[in-house]
Amino acid sequence: MKTLFYVCFLAFSTTIFAQDISKNAIGLRFGDNDGLGAEISYQRYLNDNNRLEFDLGFRSRNDVDAFKLVGLYQWVRPLDGNFNWYLGAGGGIGSYDTPVADGSFALIAGNVGIEYNFDIPLLISLDIRPELGFDDAYSDDLDLDIALGIRYQF
Repeated sequence: MKTLFYVCFLAFSTTIFAQDISKNAIGLRFGDNDGLGAEISYQRYLNDNNRLEFDLGFRSRNDVDAFKLVGLYQWVRPLDGNFNWYLGAGGGIGSYDTPVADGSFALIAGNVGIEYNFDIPLLISLDIRPELGFDDAYSDDLDLDIALGIRYQF
């Protein structure tokens, strides 16, 4: 009897906490990590509460230009109405160009944010992505990337 109760509770809880995540969303993510820049952002639905996000971006600061590709696995939960919050983890790679040297780097990243899903196919988000870089010349410490995202859902 206890097992049946737990199964019913779990099924009911999953139904209550399910929200609409679009199958695909593409747009821009404007951030400030290691210089002001923008990323082309793509999100892919996995199931009712999970998705993948891929960001390809460009950064420029103090004579340093950098490209990076970041992939994140995200858990999405409803807040209220069309508001959701999400938490994610992942990693990335990139390359940089300075007047003195060129190179590549790797990073691990976390992600936490809030998003609003409009009734039209538009998604707007605000998030913070701590990134721990692995390259002594470009980024070997913790950077916080705070960004605003605007995506078209389809």
